[in-house]
Amino acid sequence: MNRREGEGCPRRNADAVKDANSSSPVIAAFKVFQQELDTKHDKHERLVKISRDVTIESKRTIFLLHRVTSEPNADNILKEADVKLDAVRQKIGQIAEELRGEDIFQFHRAFTAGIQEYVEAVSFLHYIRHRSLISLEEINASLVFMRPEKVDDKGSADAPQAGGPVLTFQVTPSDYLLGVADLTGELMRMCISSVGNGDIDTPFQVSQFLRQIHDGFSYIGNTGPYEVSKKLHTLRQSLGKVEDACYALRVRGSEIPKHMLADVFSSRTAHLDHEEGVV
Repeated sequence: MNRREGEGCPRRNADAVKDANSSSPVIAAFKVFQQELDTKHDKHERLVKISRDVTIESKRTIFLLHRVTSEPNADNILKEADVKLDAVRQKIGQIAEELRGEDIFQFHRAFTAGIQEYVEAVSFLHYIRHRSLISLEEINASLVFMRPEKVDDKGSADAPQAGGPVLTFQVTPSDYLLGVADLTGELMRMCISSVGNGDIDTPFQVSQFLRQIHDGFSYIGNTGPYEVSKKLHTLRQSLGKVEDACYALRVRGSEIPKHMLADVFSSRTAHLDHEEGVV
C-alpha cells in the first residue's frame, strides 16, 4: 500500500506549520494582545498587594486611635497616628506611580478596599481633633507626591535629582462616601470606650454628628453607588444604637455610677442587636 503524501514526515509538517504561524499576521497580533494582557494582569496584582498593605496599616491606625479615650496624654497618640498615616500615604504614592498614564477605572477594583480604609482612618483622626468631617478636597490635597528623577552621570551613579514629576492621586467620590460610611461604626465604638471612662459628653456629640452624616446620605438616596445604599443600612443601625444609648444615659445617668455606665451602654446596644436579628 502506498502511503499518503507527507504522512511519513510529521516533523517536516510541524516545522511547516510553525513557519506559517510565525509569519501569520493574525498570530503576531494575538502575541501583542497576550503581552498587553500579561502586563495589565501583573500591574493589577501589584496594586492588589499595595492595597492590602494600605488596608492593614490603616486598620492599625484606627486601633491606635481608639486608645485616645483611655490614655491621659492623647497628643502622643495623635502624633503616632500622623506618622502611621504618612507611611500609608507613601503606599498610596506607589499606587499613583502604577497608575501613571493609565485609566484609573480599569484598575479601580484592585485598590478600592485600601483607599476606603484609608479614608476611614484619616476621617477618624480628623474627627477626634476637630469634631468635624474631613472633606474630599482635604484628603486629595494631601495625596500629592514628588518623584525624584535619576540621572546617570559618569561621576555619580543613579543620583536622585530634584524637580522630578509630580504625581497626584485622586480619591473617587464613591470611595470617599464608602469610607465615611464605615467611619460611623468606629464612632459608635468610641462612644462605648468614652462612657467606660466616665465621659458622657462624647456620646451626645457623636450622636449629633452621626445624625448630620445620615442626613447627608439621605440627600444622595438611590442616585449613589450600589455599595453606598448597602452601607447606609449599617449607618442607620449605628445611629439608632447611639441615640437609644444616649437616651438611656440621659434618663438613668444620674442614678448609675460612672464606672457602670459602660455596662448600660453595652447592654443597650446588645439588646438592639438582638431585636434586629428577630424579623
